[in-house]
Amino acid sequence: MKNNRLLLIMGALISVALIVSIFVVYNYKNNQVNSASDEQPKSTETNKSTGQDSSTTEKTDTTPEKPEQQPDENGYLPNQTLPTEPTYIKGILLANKIYPLPSTFAPEENPEARQALNQMLEAAKQQGFNLVAFSGYRSFEYQTTLYNNYVNRDGQAAADRYSARPGYSEHQTGLAFDIGERGKEDLWLTEEFGETPAGQWLFAHAQEYGFILRFPQNKEEITGYMYESWHYRYVGKDIAKEIAKQSITLEEYLGVK
Repeated sequence: MKNNRLLLIMGALISVALIVSIFVVYNYKNNQVNSASDEQPKSTETNKSTGQDSSTTEKTDTTPEKPEQQPDENGYLPNQTLPTEPTYIKGILLANKIYPLPSTFAPEENPEARQALNQMLEAAKQQGFNLVAFSGYRSFEYQTTLYNNYVNRDGQAAADRYSARPGYSEHQTGLAFDIGERGKEDLWLTEEFGETPAGQWLFAHAQEYGFILRFPQNKEEITGYMYESWHYRYVGKDIAKEIAKQSITLEEYLGVK
């Protein structure tokens, strides 16, 4: 009898142990599944966050507000302060007398624009024209010095027709170049450059390399600057060709004339 009772007790203990083991294993598997389920959304959230972070580095267009004030006699808005962000319209960086750049905006020379410029200058050389970009990127500080020198020499009203105030210069974008012909430095920064064979070749073919004549003749009321046969701005081939085809300015193309 004692032996039978002992066997029953041992059997009961073994049964309890098996039940406990099954319960432990079941809970462990459940915890593993729940843990895996908890980690999956985190992974998805991380991927989404990375995608959002990468998109924020893209340049976004700015919807230009119609100026509340009328420009003064020199084309500038009275008492205008420089913005904290540059203005992009249709993906194009704009810098003029109404839409200035931040004083801290310092992109240096644009590599894509420089590459296109070099290709254009090489093509000109193949045609016998030794063109050179004698002025390119200018910092806010350099433009300040340059503009003040012109004002001291010619007066502000005259300087405002051919030189941008600090923060308003296209040269600060790193996309603009003043171009002339080597050996004819006396024609640099003159309208006469546009009448030379080299200047005429440049005007006719700049669009093929993504450049536009930024301040054409008879457009001072729109651009704010006198005719500059030497000042070319990089905008990309498609846009340059469209602007040339319509014989319009960048302001007219962007709808901010």
